[in-house]
Formats: sequence, C-alpha cells, structure tokens
Amino acid sequence: MKDLMTTAQSTTAMRRWRPPGLVALAAVAALTALTGSAEAAKQARQPVEAVAPREAGEPIMAIVSIKSQQVTFYDADGWILRAPVSTGTTGRETPAGVFAIVEKDKDHRSTMYDDAWMPNMQRITWNGIALHGGPLPGYAASHGCVRMPFNFAEGLFDKTNIGMRVIISPNDAAPIDFTHPSLFVPKREAIAAVPSRADKLSAEAEEATQAAAEAKKAAAAAAKEAASLPASLRKLEQQKAKADAELAFADKKVAGAKTDQARAQAEELKQKVATKAADAASALDAAKAAAQPKRDAVAATKEAAKVAATRKADAVTAATDAKLALEPVSVYISRATQKLYVRRNTHKPAPDGGGEVFDTSIEVPVTIRNPDQPLGTHIFTAMAKTDTGLRWSVVTIESGDDAKDALDRITIPRDVWDRIGPTALPRSSIIISDEPLSAETNYRTEFVAVLSNHPQGGFITRKPTAPPPMDVASDDSWANGGNGFGFFFQQRDQYPQPVNPRRRGQYQYYQPAQPMQRSFW
Repeated sequence: MKDLMTTAQSTTAMRRWRPPGLVALAAVAALTALTGSAEAAKQARQPVEAVAPREAGEPIMAIVSIKSQQVTFYDADGWILRAPVSTGTTGRETPAGVFAIVEKDKDHRSTMYDDAWMPNMQRITWNGIALHGGPLPGYAASHGCVRMPFNFAEGLFDKTNIGMRVIISPNDAAPIDFTHPSLFVPKREAIAAVPSRADKLSAEAEEATQAAAEAKKAAAAAAKEAASLPASLRKLEQQKAKADAELAFADKKVAGAKTDQARAQAEELKQKVATKAADAASALDAAKAAAQPKRDAVAATKEAAKVAATRKADAVTAATDAKLALEPVSVYISRATQKLYVRRNTHKPAPDGGGEVFDTSIEVPVTIRNPDQPLGTHIFTAMAKTDTGLRWSVVTIESGDDAKDALDRITIPRDVWDRIGPTALPRSSIIISDEPLSAETNYRTEFVAVLSNHPQGGFITRKPTAPPPMDVASDDSWANGGNGFGFFFQQRDQYPQPVNPRRRGQYQYYQPAQPMQRSFW
C-alpha cells in the first residue's frame, strides 16, 4: 500500500511539473494577453471625433476637458463637434480657466519651438496658448497648447470667430440650462432703437470732437500770444527802473549845484530825465493793461478747452456704447478684487498688429455677500433668443457655491445692468470666479482667467505679454473720419488685479512690463 501511495504521489507531481522554459513562455503569453486587453480597453475609452447628426449653427463655445483629453464645440442647440486632444504634459500643463479666441492663423509657425508647424492655429492667450492641429499620441503631450486632429482643426478653422469663448476645465464639464433673475433680459424696443440712437450719438460725438479741437486750438493760440508778455513787461520794468534811477541822480545834481549855471544845467537834465521816466511808467502801465485781457483769454480758453474735452469724452463714451450695443457683451465678476468688468469686441484691428481691440470702458466695484467664502467659477452664456428674452446655460469648472447660490450672493450695480442689459444678445456671457483676471488680459483680449489651484506650466514656460503703451492712430478720432473708438484704446493698467491670496502654491506668472513680442511661441 505504501508503494502504491508513493507511485500515486509521483504521478501527481509529474503532472504538476513543467520545464522552466515552458513556464516562462506561458507567463509571457499570459502577460501579453493581459497587456493587450488593457491597451484595448484604454483605446476604447479614448475620445473619438464626432459630428452631431443635425445641421450645426455658429459655434458659441468650446470646452476642453483636461481629464478626458477631449474638446467639444457647442452651438445654440447643443454640441456640434467633438474630438480628442492632447493638452500640456507634466511641467508644461495647459492652464485651466476661461479664455476666448484672440487671433487666428491658418499656417502658423512657432518661433519658440524650432519653427514647428502649428496649422489652423486659434490663439487664446498672447503668451502662446492656442488650439491648433497636431499629433495626438493619446495622452497629454504638448507644451501647453491644445492639439487637435489635423483634419478636425482644418475643418473647424473657418467656423469660429474672434471672441468665441474657450473654457478649459480640469474635469469633464458641459453647459446646462439655467435661469436666474440677475441674468440679462433684453428689451425689443431698446434693440430696435439702437441704429438711430447710434447715428444720433455719433453725430453728437463728431460735433463734440470738433468743438474740442477748436477749443484746444484757441487755447493754444491764446497761450502763444500771451507767451511773450512776461519778457515784454520785464523789459519795460527795467526801462522804468533805469529812468527812475536817472531821475534820482538828477535830483541829487540839482541839490548839489554850487553855482547858478550848474543848477540850471542840472534842472535841464532833470526835466529830460523826468519826461523819460514818465514815458517809461506810462508804457509799463499801458502794457500791463493790455496784458490783462490776454491773461484772461488764456485762462478762459484753457477752461473752455477743458470743458470741451470733458464733453467730448462723454459724447464718445455714449457713442461707443451705442455702436457696441448690438455686440455680445461679456461680464466678469471677481471675488478676489471685488470688481465687475465689462468687455465687448470692437472688431477693430489692433494698431500694433495681431488680433482685435476689446472695449473696456466699464469697471466698477461690486458687492459680494460673505466675500471670504468661495464662489467657484461659473460661466453663464446666452445661447439663443426666446419669446421672453434669452435662453441661458451655465458651465461650472470649479466648485464653490453652486451656480445659483453664487449669483445670489452678488449685488450688481443697477446702472451697469441698465446700461448693457436691455440690448444683450446671444453669445453674451457673465463669468463669476474667485480668481482675479490673468495678467494676460489686455486691450487685445476678452477675459483671461486661470484656476490658480491647478498647474499652469504652459504659462510658466512662456514670457508674459505685457503690451507696450499704445499710441492711438489719428484716424481713430471722430474728427478725422474714424469711428471714435480710439478714445477707449488708451492702455489701462497692464496688471489690473493682484494674485489671488487665497490659494497656496500659486504661480505668479506675471512680471514687470516688457515689450510686446508677437508670435513668441
């Protein structure tokens, strides 16, 4: 029996034994099968290009999901295009935040990365973050830009416009329908009145500009005429002083004369000198009397020029608002700065080349309840007209309060809403965020704001683009046949907002002003 058991155990052991080479091959085969299965699953999860099964309208916004490596474009009725993307790799991450297209270049070549081809480039910051065609390895691999499939980028290029909203979200995000009493409610009668109002205010602005120019010219002429007065009066005063001194000397000679003949000569000299002194005094008094009206004219024309300049500024402001009333309006409300900012695209080419100029004439304080508590980052967008006003959506890319509660906490100045709300159009937007505006925000951008608690490597590796002081071209004025927008294109504070102190480890990517470097990347 023992022998039988030994034989059975040996047989079992033989069945379990495998040559070492076969064991290794089996393990490799099993690992390969598992790896292949995982890779197949990974490929299956990767985004694919897609087109909505309907006729697409004009794109209103694009949402890039860093998490899913996907971009989705939306029109008024929903998504219209989707595609995989490749965002920034570790250390050069694509910054998450709120952007808009500021420039388009069909055949862009990078000056930062060895003339790298970036076809169908749509820039969203001037320091070099953009959407463009490029290779997609299936994961984040760019230097901060958002690469799209080559053919997708080419087909998209002519569908978008300067100012289209681009939202880069750390996670998946999508617009959802939203209503709230604080959102713009346009008025049909206000919209209908815009053309005639714009014409009327444009004419008034032209008249005010011409009047200001004439007043300035008159002030300059009066100042020029009065400029010689001090020198002339000083000369006459010197002549009178000299004559008075000679008269005093003649008096001394008369008093010191020893003989009748000497006294007669001294009296004769005194008479001549007295006449000369009287003439000098009369000339000085006449000059002073004549100078006073000129001085008064200088003061009056200077004050008139000042008043005319103020009237011109007010008239141009009103005319500019009227001209832009039928442009989508964007509002940014920052908890970091407790301010509200308004921007609208003038569609006027930037005078220093590249992009278009955005009007920035409204910037006011705003009241936020519980300002120490986060609001989150929410983008409210007017998607389309309705019978009662506008249909709105909201995209939330950073948690804080939910969208409704965040909007409830903000008290918006009524005069601002009355100024821009009645003529609000589709594609208008209201952005609420804890963040300050990025230093990338300037007169050639819509709003640029980044989430400071997410990596910004794509910003860190690029030089900031503080624009140089801008000289307004002469044809921007109303008087010279322009559209009067030049009044607003004077550069504001290049860095209007501080770094948000609530974040830890935030990148302070802005630096002192530097000359503009177009196409730096």
